[in-house]
Amino acid sequence: MAAAKSEQALVEEWREVLALHARTMCELDRELHRHGLGASDFEVLDVLAEMRAEDAGPGDRSCRVQELAGRVHLSQSALSRLIARLEKDGLVTRGMCAEDRRGVRVALTDEGRARHAVVKPVQREVLSRMLPGDRT
Repeated sequence: MAAAKSEQALVEEWREVLALHARTMCELDRELHRHGLGASDFEVLDVLAEMRAEDAGPGDRSCRVQELAGRVHLSQSALSRLIARLEKDGLVTRGMCAEDRRGVRVALTDEGRARHAVVKPVQREVLSRMLPGDRT
């Protein structure tokens, strides 16, 4: 009987995590929509903005789409569509990967960097408000 309670507690905890994720994503989408972005759009911009020069190579602040896919929670096809939309909006550029012609690299444009800078405090405020925990 104790094992069944433990299993039930595990399932309830999992459902609480899913509910928290859903509430947080909805709130992020609502707040970021005012800036023309969704939560996933911002996540891609945020990962690209955090790229350090040594991660990408000399003078190159781009990221391979394959590497980006490993850092955001989207399928490869969803990420490709999102990148195409961000490129159409002038927030990122795409180009061939010099070391592997089958690969594609993505980088923030100046406009993308500026939009990220404006929206980052909004996203961080939502996370701070929605997620439990001690942030001291």
